[in-house]
Amino acid sequence: MRVVIAEDSVLMRAGVQSLLADVGIETVAAVANGDDLLLAVREHRPDLVIADVRMPPTFTNEGLRAALAARQEFPGLPVLVVSQYVEGSYAVDLIAKGAAGVGYLLKERVADVTDFLEAVRRVAGGGSAIDPEVVAQMLSRSRDPLDALTAREKEVLGLMAQGLSNAALARNLSVTQGAVENHISNIFAKLSLEASRDENRRIRAVLTYLDSTVVRT
Repeated sequence: MRVVIAEDSVLMRAGVQSLLADVGIETVAAVANGDDLLLAVREHRPDLVIADVRMPPTFTNEGLRAALAARQEFPGLPVLVVSQYVEGSYAVDLIAKGAAGVGYLLKERVADVTDFLEAVRRVAGGGSAIDPEVVAQMLSRSRDPLDALTAREKEVLGLMAQGLSNAALARNLSVTQGAVENHISNIFAKLSLEASRDENRRIRAVLTYLDSTVVRT
């Protein structure tokens, strides 16, 4: 097996390379950023890419984006992400066309070398190795928060997004202001928007509505 490692931490990169070498797995390139990852994949056509998520220059999602680009350029290229972070949207993209040859492990939960090496072999062989915590976070991020609202509550929130006051909402819906306030209180509760001195719950609810609307369209 021939592997490309993309990890900006020198110690982590050397450690993974050493673990692989101990069981006869060759590291053909060990790089520290996304651009070099793509270059290494093109040059060596490895059997597996092991990549971190956050790498230079911005330390956000360069590694995962590079792994996605490599997999798009070389369909079926096995990719094992090993990171401290779950990057929801890109993680979904990574497995959007199937989980074959895809892995996503959290560093803090990789406690056993044998389990890690088993995941390496499984992903390289076309299988999958997705940490349950990664799955849980992906599901929670992909679920539409507005699904918890009733049709009337969604209507109220939509009018709030248009900038209507409670009084205007009451007139528009032909209900009392008390009824409007009850609907808004339920919206806050269902969207888990707790009262805070630093944040306006009404604005946060509207932002959630707008974000959900953009995603659906």
